[in-house]
Amino acid sequence: MIGVIDTDGECAEWAFPAEPGAVRTARHAVLGTLHDWGLEAVGDVTVLLVSELVTNSLRYASGPIGVRLVRRNPAADGTADTLAAGPALLVEISDPLPDPPRERVADSEDEGGRGLHLVAVSSQRWGTRHGKTGKTVWFELALPGE
Repeated sequence: MIGVIDTDGECAEWAFPAEPGAVRTARHAVLGTLHDWGLEAVGDVTVLLVSELVTNSLRYASGPIGVRLVRRNPAADGTADTLAAGPALLVEISDPLPDPPRERVADSEDEGGRGLHLVAVSSQRWGTRHGKTGKTVWFELALPGE
C-alpha cells in the first residue's frame, strides 16, 4: 500500500513500502503526475532515473522509500540564486539507510552498477543529503519549452 503524502500544486510526494512492487508503483505514480502537469517531455528520463534509485533503495535499505517531485520555476518563485537558470523538475528519493550511494564504473559484463552513472549523465544536477533518519538522493532535470 502506498501512502500519498501530497499531490497538490507544484509538489507531489509518496511513501512506498520496501517491497518488490514499489519500483513499478513508483513509476506509475511519477508518470501520472508528470502527465497531469503536462511534463510528458521529461517522462521517460524521469521514470528511468526514479526506477534506478528506487531499485537501489530496495536493494540496500529495509524501510519505506519516499519519492518527491517538485516543479520549480526560478523566475516565478524568486529562487533563481539557488537553482538552475530555467524551470526544472526536482526529484528526490529517500530511504532510511544513512550511507550515501557510491557511483562506480561498471564493467561491460556487470549486471548492475550503472544507476548513479545514469543519474549523473542524464540530469543537470544531482547529489545526496543526510536526513534525520536516512538519506535523500536527488536530481534535477531542465524543463524544456517553459
